Amino acid sequence: MSGARLDKWLWFARFAKTRSLAAKLCAEGAVTVAGAAVLKPGHTVRVGDLIAVRQGRMLRQVTVRALGTRRGPPAEARLLYDEPAPPVSLRAAEQAAWEPLIEEG
Repeated sequence: MSGARLDKWLWFARFAKTRSLAAKLCAEGAVTVAGAAVLKPGHTVRVGDLIAVRQGRMLRQVTVRALGTRRGPPAEARLLYDEPAPPVSLRAAEQAAWEPLIEEG
């Protein structure tokens, strides 16, 4: 298998409780793949893709390690991705984006 649907992968990896909620995340623009917003849940995800998911006030950035074939227990879902850094608060991310502008002005 060369790729998987984004909504299925988000569901397998437990970023969403249901596939319909995973599709809703995509439709709302809360998911990016390789830095580009993905609005369609049928977008193909491949091993090595960098995915950012906004969940409430948190932003999680992960790299796809495996595509998965089912929605298993959390320990199995964790094997589908690498998360090099802990989730970032969107408020902190917004402040970091504004800091260079404040220093210049």
